[in-house]
Amino acid sequence: MTWEILSIIGTIAFAVSGTLIAIEEDFDIFGFYILGFTTAFGGGLIRNLVIGIPVQNIWMQSSLFKIAFLVITLVFFLPNIWRGHLRSSIVFFDAVGLAAFAIQGAKAAMSFDAPLISITLAAILTGAGGGMLRDIFAGRKPMIFHSEIYAIWAGVAGMIVGLNLVESSVLTVVLLGVIVLLRVASVHYNWNLPRYFYR
Repeated sequence: MTWEILSIIGTIAFAVSGTLIAIEEDFDIFGFYILGFTTAFGGGLIRNLVIGIPVQNIWMQSSLFKIAFLVITLVFFLPNIWRGHLRSSIVFFDAVGLAAFAIQGAKAAMSFDAPLISITLAAILTGAGGGMLRDIFAGRKPMIFHSEIYAIWAGVAGMIVGLNLVESSVLTVVLLGVIVLLRVASVHYNWNLPRYFYR
């Protein structure tokens, strides 16, 4: 699976995810676009800052910005599609975006011959960064810090990519699907990391 396809999948999924959060928070149309674009491009922006890719590269993805704009607009003007299953839709699209951008972030770090720990970190920042910014803008506690297992799955994807275990497109698709399923299962079965309990 190529970089471009992962970018398109991640952009669409996170644009939908951000826009659905805007529905849940009862934002106006301006808020829809802010959350949609932030979720779709925030992780890539953070990744570029961390691994040294010129930040301005984000603004050169005109086709992805057009896709995100179209997706956000469709979600805004077709609200009845999400009625009755808004929460499950947020979880699904967020999982797809997390998986696609985690794999993409790991591949970006690999292109710089980064060590495994850096590849894993790049996967986490790219996969979870946009959602973290989205939650902050929406006035929520970032999902990465308290929700069912979230960023760990991005790290797992990064490690698998960094160990060169997904060199073919077929294996990349399989990894994408597995990470999506694990994230959805985390929510469904309420899997959580250990927490500190103050007594």
